[in-house]
Amino acid sequence: MTEVLFYHLTESRLEQALPDLLEKSLARGWRVVVQCSSTERRDALDNHLWTYREDSFLPHGSDAESSGALQPVLLTVDPKQRANEPHVRFLVDGAVPDTLTGYVRAVYLFDGHDGEQLQTARGRWKVEKAAGHAVTYWQQTEEGRWVKKA
Repeated sequence: MTEVLFYHLTESRLEQALPDLLEKSLARGWRVVVQCSSTERRDALDNHLWTYREDSFLPHGSDAESSGALQPVLLTVDPKQRANEPHVRFLVDGAVPDTLTGYVRAVYLFDGHDGEQLQTARGRWKVEKAAGHAVTYWQQTEEGRWVKKA
């Protein structure tokens, strides 16, 4: 079964938290797909990942380009997108996957100040737990560090 992590953003925004989590995934040798809720969000994250820090490079691309299969990190809005043969699927802004079968890990990142995202995360927790996945819940401390809560 897939290891499913729920990351509850309470102190930082997605743009601050996502790059570090992607870097950690790549350091493990994993290929990643990031599923967004809209093309506008996908494109904004695409631009952000090029400029989020001056001393870092995060190789990535979006499925709006033809080189998706070559990307270590692929941004998409398609719940079935697996062109880069990912090990990990990140789901942001309330995005919902087609299936989590075949992934080593799935990560739901949701904004704790957005009621709709909270509701979606709660619903997905129930779905993923009922599917037999190993589910854990992580919340940010005031310093922005992750603490396992469940």
